[in-house]
Amino acid sequence: MHEFLGRSLPSSVTIVEVGPRDGLQNEPEKVSTDVKVQLIDQLTAAGLPVIESTSFVSPKWVPQLADAADVLARIAQRPGVRYPVLAPNMKGFENALKAGAREVAIFTAASEAFNRKNLNCSVDESLRKFDDVMAAAKREGVAVRGYVSCVVGCPYQGEVLPEDAARVAGALHEMGCYEVSMGDTIGTGTPASVAAMFEACKQRVPVERLAAHMHDTYGQGVANTLAALQMGVAVVDSSVAGLGGCPYAKGATGNVSTEDVVYMLDGFGIRHGVDMERLLDASEFICRALGRRNNSRAAEALLKKRQARREAAPAAA
Repeated sequence: MHEFLGRSLPSSVTIVEVGPRDGLQNEPEKVSTDVKVQLIDQLTAAGLPVIESTSFVSPKWVPQLADAADVLARIAQRPGVRYPVLAPNMKGFENALKAGAREVAIFTAASEAFNRKNLNCSVDESLRKFDDVMAAAKREGVAVRGYVSCVVGCPYQGEVLPEDAARVAGALHEMGCYEVSMGDTIGTGTPASVAAMFEACKQRVPVERLAAHMHDTYGQGVANTLAALQMGVAVVDSSVAGLGGCPYAKGATGNVSTEDVVYMLDGFGIRHGVDMERLLDASEFICRALGRRNNSRAAEALLKKRQARREAAPAAA
């Protein structure tokens, strides 16, 4: 174990790369299947152990990921790497299964207002809708991960109480989700609110079954991820180049970037298994493909250093 300011930190952390799904789902311009496949293959080459690849939701709601089956069929899946997909209802689950998925994710929110606005039902009603997916997954031997959105703040109701987030996390855990990822969807959390939320969640879910999914809207993504690590959480969701947003949460910006998380973990000497140089290749590739600036501060700085080295190499020779 490592320590920081008197709190223990995990000696190793599993990074769940969500860029190909959570990162790309909100892109306004169509991203080609070729680009998605190349991105996932580069992330695989960088050593990411879990890469959330796509989403089997209605193309009406998330048109960017309408090519989910094609993406899953074409990526070069490496043994030992997991490639989960989002499949929040029975139709999505059946399509994911047909496409060869062996791990799916379901999602709800800790906020009543968010659920009613976007899912047209209460939190409890949304949870009951997962019964058939969980039963089918059990029959098929498919692992299910749970997501809880808006765990500290909601765009409609404001603050979300830690107890409300913990209750939903506990419900997902009890119904059979092997892991529950707690998402600060609109990025309003601070280390204090994130720590309080995880403290409440640990009363209902074993900490080794919890994950942190932080967004960086207010620049708190890395700090909030560190707060989660200090609470004993050892699984972190992040997105290459800080891509992302939420189609159901107006104004939400990208996830905490994978490069920033890796840079922080390296500073603590925490094992993660990701090759930063290859991760930078993926980061540079997707930003060029999308024609956008890199949202990762670490990637921007490291890519500048890399370019400076390349430019200096001929002169040195």
